[in-house]
Amino acid sequence: MEQYKIDRINALARKAKSPEGLTPEELAERDALRKEYIAAVRRNLAAQLDATWVQYPDGTRRKLKPKQ
Repeated sequence: MEQYKIDRINALARKAKSPEGLTPEELAERDALRKEYIAAVRRNLAAQLDATWVQYPDGTRRKLKPKQ
């Protein structure tokens, strides 16, 4: 996710805490940006777990398996 989008999420969060609050358009924008951010975090975590190996005491290594 691009840095300017993260900065926009933070700006909207600060404005939401202010007395003026957010307009309906800004609420929709915030929700869309949050969903995009969460999707990016999940993709990054999945990629990291796909590259993770478990090494056992006997020296063998195996990839992590998805939980069923």
